[in-house]
Amino acid sequence: MTKSICSILLGLFFIACSKDSSETDSISTPDENMYFPPLTGNTWETKSISELKWNQSAVQPLLDYLELKNSKSFIILINGRIVLENYFNKHSATTSWYWASAGKTLTSTMTGIAQQEGLLNINNKVSDYIGTGWTSETLAQENQITCKNLLSMTSGLDDSTDDVDPEDLIYKADAGKRWAYHNVYVKLQDVVAKASKQTWENYFNTKLRNKIGMDGIWVQLGVNSVYTSTTRSMARFGLLMLNKGKWENNIILDEAFFNEATSTSQNINLGYGYLWWLNGKSSYHLPQSQLTFQGSIIPTGPNDMFMALGKNDQKIYVVPSKKMVVIRMGDAADDANLALSDFDKTLWEKINALYK
Repeated sequence: MTKSICSILLGLFFIACSKDSSETDSISTPDENMYFPPLTGNTWETKSISELKWNQSAVQPLLDYLELKNSKSFIILINGRIVLENYFNKHSATTSWYWASAGKTLTSTMTGIAQQEGLLNINNKVSDYIGTGWTSETLAQENQITCKNLLSMTSGLDDSTDDVDPEDLIYKADAGKRWAYHNVYVKLQDVVAKASKQTWENYFNTKLRNKIGMDGIWVQLGVNSVYTSTTRSMARFGLLMLNKGKWENNIILDEAFFNEATSTSQNINLGYGYLWWLNGKSSYHLPQSQLTFQGSIIPTGPNDMFMALGKNDQKIYVVPSKKMVVIRMGDAADDANLALSDFDKTLWEKINALYK
């Protein structure tokens, strides 16, 4: 995974200078029940642009932009119903694609599920579950690192490499004292597997995937455990998060953990929860940077939006105030990037135009 952030920093500079999202925050959303598609089959209720009284003339410019920017799929849900569903560049509804780092949010969710089942406590040290010696730190330093540190990217480990073998996990700061976007979060999958006495994938499939009708598999790419699925499966997960961890009347993820996961998790990067990015905060950090940027991550997007963001512009945007989920899968919109790019800024300008 590339460590280059020049394009990200440049893009976010321009984002910081763009307009605030206040005008989009005034948009009303229909007052109707939340819809959940059946766990099997292809049935999924829809809602038309005209029924929502949206601007039909803004649809084609949005789709043209998505196609221009190497998108493969795009979905907008309102109250769980599909408003837009489009596929580009020979991609289809049955084609799987990788989530990249957007899948970190699946690991966060599974950690929460394991905690609510009493299998682990995120405040406990990681070594309680996977044993000592999983880093090259001293025992005292390693024992400072809790599961919550991995969830919030505050392990204190050196982030100059994505490798997670013990010899690569080197002390940089005390746990909790430094925020750094680090692949070491993947150790949470080992924690969950050990705590549940199951394989990571079996526990994931039983406790999350199958309960909300997702498809998809985990693929090991080097040190990265990457989820791949259809676009609708990504939308199902977004819908679960829109409904605070409930699928219809079934609690998949405890709401208390959901609230923690989608709130600022530490006082260094205000725009980060438990492996979720948070919009509308007063400042934020970027991957592979210790700089603090002022303002909201995506000022053109709603302030209450929380986001799963992956390399090459894999996106899950969840907007509680609009009862909205937005999914984008594809290749990098511009140059290859880790999670954040100026694509987000323009995309949300196009989405906002639907409401006018």
